[in-house]
Amino acid sequence: MTISENVADVLTNVANTETQTGHKTTVIGVTKYVDADQARALVEAGITHIAENRTELFLDKQEKLSDLSITWHLIGTLQRRKVKDVINRVDYFHALDSIKLAHEIDKRANHVIKCFLQVNVSGEASKHGFSPDELAVVLPEISNLSKVEIVGLMTMAPIDASEAELGDIFDKAKSLQMAIASQALPHIPCTELSMGMSQDYQQAILHGATFVRIGSKFFK
Repeated sequence: MTISENVADVLTNVANTETQTGHKTTVIGVTKYVDADQARALVEAGITHIAENRTELFLDKQEKLSDLSITWHLIGTLQRRKVKDVINRVDYFHALDSIKLAHEIDKRANHVIKCFLQVNVSGEASKHGFSPDELAVVLPEISNLSKVEIVGLMTMAPIDASEAELGDIFDKAKSLQMAIASQALPHIPCTELSMGMSQDYQQAILHGATFVRIGSKFFK
């Protein structure tokens, strides 16, 4: 199938799933494994939210696709020493995983940066992010940072999770997001939920995802 056909297939699935939830979902195209020409084809097929996971690839793609209207997402781990190079060129940052990183973003940003707190809901040792239990301590400190806006939470399920396990992880993330939003903390609206990838995006939408990150489904 072509990229355009894959896009049409994914968007149809998203639309059909949305009818069961009553909320809209933003589809992000993850282009970390493809070149700028394929990323361009994805945008021209209708996916205007594009994500990279490494600073160098992000900056390279952004330069090569500068003639297109794109909302840019950085979804990978960001080293503090690289914050100054990239943060002011990002529309959404999905991997805020430490207090030190939050302070570095606040220091380097020249405008408010929309961030997702990365939360390790599944408890996997291999995954970055705050544990749910850490959030009560973390959130008040982050709320004092005027250039960091926590628009929501981001989490990832294990690649081999069963459907029941996916539902449990996604439901826990949704409950955390709603609980944080209810606190109405400064700079922490936390109305969004970034979760779900190529293998589980429909389940994620059913459980409350408002952003899904899809890569391989577009380029198979």
